[in-house]
Formats: sequence, structure tokens, C-alpha cells
Amino acid sequence: MAVKFISLAFAGLFLTSFAWAQGPGRGPVNPLLNGNPYVSPPEVKGGPIVRLPDGKPDLQGAWSQRTAGNSMSMFSVEKTAGHPKTSIPRTAGVITDPPDGVIPYQNWARKKQADLGENHMIEESDAHCFLGGVPHQMYTPFGMRILQPPGFVVMTWEFMHAYRIIPLDGRPHIDPKVKLWEGDSRGHWEGDTLVIDVTNQVGRTWLDQSANFHSDAIHVVEKITPIDSNNLKYEATIEDPKVYTRPWTIQFFFSRILDKNFEHLEFACIEGEVDLGLKQ
Repeated sequence: MAVKFISLAFAGLFLTSFAWAQGPGRGPVNPLLNGNPYVSPPEVKGGPIVRLPDGKPDLQGAWSQRTAGNSMSMFSVEKTAGHPKTSIPRTAGVITDPPDGVIPYQNWARKKQADLGENHMIEESDAHCFLGGVPHQMYTPFGMRILQPPGFVVMTWEFMHAYRIIPLDGRPHIDPKVKLWEGDSRGHWEGDTLVIDVTNQVGRTWLDQSANFHSDAIHVVEKITPIDSNNLKYEATIEDPKVYTRPWTIQFFFSRILDKNFEHLEFACIEGEVDLGLKQ
């Protein structure tokens, strides 16, 4: 009963936050959900890809995640019928490989994922205000903003005060013994696609609210490709030999937030939150 109460309370926190984000004075600043946590915003038609003086795509601006129907990956990255006990809705997921839309867990890991979802939702990392990690950070609520100072791509989020600084100068990854909540990102361009190699993540984060997990051996390769001036394709291939039987891939899209009044406000969620630390 305690676990169910915890998960329902946290789901309520999200819904309350979404409603608050659309409150008077802010304008439609949460196009990620359009006031409905299960509906994705429509595609925003755009023109030719905008470019920087060096010819690279100009990705700068505010963006919201766009998926098909009610497949919001913050709830589950994989195809699922839903989890009534934890209030996770039925989702189509965002996995493109394997074709069945299901994470290729090792047998022991699938059993652990089921147990986490049924009995240990208190361990959900977002519930304790920890950073989401990659790729989870890319589909947290309230949209993201991209900046491109010379030699870098910078991403910021309202959610959890998160940010990523991605160097493009070919520097090596940091010592593998150093583990970071958002990992260590290194980027480069392949044509118009920004490719980001992410290592050095902690094993504490989940990929979504359905207890899909990974270890500290996770390695992610992201690809961000502009479709036109207002739409991006996002793809991430995830491998973790400790947990999965093979690499697997997710894909979804971002549409530009065109509201000139859009801004990131403070999401005051304090790392290490313990209010949900009820006895199980």
C-alpha cells in the first residue's frame, strides 16, 4: 500500500506541475503536454534548415518533445499495456529497434525490472530529484533549450535545474572511474547530424517511470538531426552489457517552441528529496 501511495503521489506531483506550468501569466509555456500528460504536441511545420556562419545547422532555441499519440517516453520507453499499481498508462513506447518495441533485457534484469515496478517504486530516481541521465534527460517535462557557443553545444532544462555542456573539439572522455549523473558527453558533426557519445554515467537513474533501469556500464550514442527549421529527429542507441542482451534504439522528435514568451522557470526540486522515504 505504501508503494502504491508513493507512486500515485508522485504522479499527482507531475500532473500538478503540468497544470501550474500553464497558469495565468506564463502563456502556453508547456507545449510538451498541451495540458494533457498523455498527448504529444503537433508538429510545427518549418522551412529550410537554418545554419550558422560555419555552415553547421543552427539548433538554437526552445524545443518540446513530440511522439506519436500517448507514447510519452517519460512514462515508459518500451511498449507496455500499463501498470495499474503504479498509475503508468498504456504506451506505445519509442523503441525502434528491436521491432517489437521491448527492451532486450537479460533474464535476471527483466525480473529485476518487474520487481522494481511492483515493489520498489520508492527507488525511482526522479522522485528523489536526481538528474535524469541520458537519454532520460532528453524527455523530461517542460521542454529544453539549445545554445551553440563556439566549440560547444549546451542544453538546459527547467526540470531539476539540469544542463549538459557538450564539447565539439575532439577531447577524450574523462577517467572511466569518474561517474556523473548526466555522464560525460562528447559531440561531433556527421553532415547535418549532431552525434553525441555519452559515457561515465552513474547506475542510479531509471530510463522512465516504469522502472526500466541500467547499470554504470551504460553507453549511449545520440543523434540529433534537423528535419527543417522547426523540427528535429532524436535517436539514441543504448548498450549496457551488464543488463541488456544487445544494443537497442529509441527515436522521437522535437518541435520548436514558437511562443516568444516561453521561459524556463525554477523547478524547485531538491536533490536527495526524502519526503517519499516511507517504510515498505
